[in-house]
Amino acid sequence: MNSNQESEPQNNTVSDLKKLVHEVFDEYHNVQAKRTEPAYKAELEEERRKRESMEKRLNELVEENRRSKAKAETMERETLIKGELQRLGVAKLDLAFKAVKDEIQRESDGTLQARGKEGLMPVQEFLRKFVDDNPELLPARNLGGSGTSSTGRNAQSSPGIDLDSIRPGMSKEDLARVRREIARVAGLMID
Repeated sequence: MNSNQESEPQNNTVSDLKKLVHEVFDEYHNVQAKRTEPAYKAELEEERRKRESMEKRLNELVEENRRSKAKAETMERETLIKGELQRLGVAKLDLAFKAVKDEIQRESDGTLQARGKEGLMPVQEFLRKFVDDNPELLPARNLGGSGTSSTGRNAQSSPGIDLDSIRPGMSKEDLARVRREIARVAGLMID
């Protein structure tokens, strides 16, 4: 009886000791977890900020790329249209371009098509028709021929005036000659 009684308190002590050791380890683990938890949270927060920053930068790059592609497409379209107008002999290139640029669009297959009265048509055909309908965009025709002479109001009939000779106190005849010469030159610039 004595050994049983002795062994029972010893078992209780061992069991209590094991329980106590487990509690100490659990407590130590909880303290360590609480101590390192703010560091984990801060690290997670930092990683979240980095991820959001990278996502924002990626979105900015995607948008910049989209704008660059759109600008390149627009420049290519303008170059093609202006080149074709030049090939057709249009003298007033900017005016003609402004008139037709909105009618020409890139289709889903990548080709440029013009929306005319008849519907979709190739750019070259549309521009040729446009130039035919608007001959004022072509260079002015030379109305002079082999028998035409350049006499008239544009012909120089008097020698030029030296600017240094114009001064206060000029004679009435010289002043009249200067005025005629200025009128003649101004008339040349107006034509």
